Amino acid sequence: MKNSKQALEKISGRLVKTICMSVFFILMACSTSENETEEIYGVDAKISMEPGSAELFVSGLQGSSGSTIGPGGDLFVAEGATGEIARIDLKTGEVSTYATGLPPSIIGIGGVTDVAFIGETAYAIVTLVGPQFGTDDEVGVYRIDGPNDYTVIANLGEFTLANPSDTEFFVEMGVYYSIEVFRDGFIIADAHHNRVLSVTKEGDISILKEFGNIVPTGLDVSGNIIYMAQAGPIPHNPEDGKVVAFGPNDSEVNTIGSGARLLVDVEFGRGQSLYALSQGIWDEVMEGSPALPNTGSLLKVEDDGTFRVIVEELDRPTSMEFVKNTAYIITLAGEIWTIENAGNPPFGS
Repeated sequence: MKNSKQALEKISGRLVKTICMSVFFILMACSTSENETEEIYGVDAKISMEPGSAELFVSGLQGSSGSTIGPGGDLFVAEGATGEIARIDLKTGEVSTYATGLPPSIIGIGGVTDVAFIGETAYAIVTLVGPQFGTDDEVGVYRIDGPNDYTVIANLGEFTLANPSDTEFFVEMGVYYSIEVFRDGFIIADAHHNRVLSVTKEGDISILKEFGNIVPTGLDVSGNIIYMAQAGPIPHNPEDGKVVAFGPNDSEVNTIGSGARLLVDVEFGRGQSLYALSQGIWDEVMEGSPALPNTGSLLKVEDDGTFRVIVEELDRPTSMEFVKNTAYIITLAGEIWTIENAGNPPFGS
């Protein structure tokens, strides 16, 4: 009897402890913030969070275009109008100059247009400069050696002059929209000669993939697969706006999503969910001119190949980055906007 009584008391104690622990976690779930809840339970704790509206995070950049997340988890943005690369602390919103003295834009677009990092070293692309625009600047990939120091490692302009595309063009040296790290080197989208170039850190250039007149823009990489946004030729109709995927040796290109105007970027968010950035309705001023203000949108690529609108009425967005479940949208107006809870579980595998 004594042993039975002790066993019963032991079982009862465990039950009480289990109930108390259950109550504790329920209370914790009710009282903690969303971030704390995620840390305790994991990603799936946010089971009903809807995307927030776009909130202004930073303003005052000049001719902002391409972007990347670099050392320290900071956001780096190319400022074509001033020939600089800005560094933004995502915790405080503080903006500092990471690099300066790069060729600025000559015709309102171009100059330094995008940036990527290999380790601690930044590499930027410069376009729409040089003899055709009355300057001695080189069109190419610039390695950033210091705040005011750089080295041109690959002259993209000379390569394109010597190897023109089969599609129609009038900017002889190409228009380079984005750069992405791939296989310890880079891939670069030429939106004018309609192709993707491969560039090594030593400066060797080759043509990775050529297209018809589809206007390749933003790039992202997952493993050995390249994802690319295409704006489509003017007038940038929705049916021409696509996200496609291909391997470096693939003969075919697979369409992942289609049906949005003037796509300018593609990025993976949390859990391999894929997003696209539409700049909106083309302003019809000239080839290469941007969309009308406040007609852009952040889109999620759905499994059936359609786009789901996350946020509308963005003002001429140019690129985007994801940190956890927050989207950072960079705009031509020199602003950075945040969208919290950009993705909803279940996230892609």
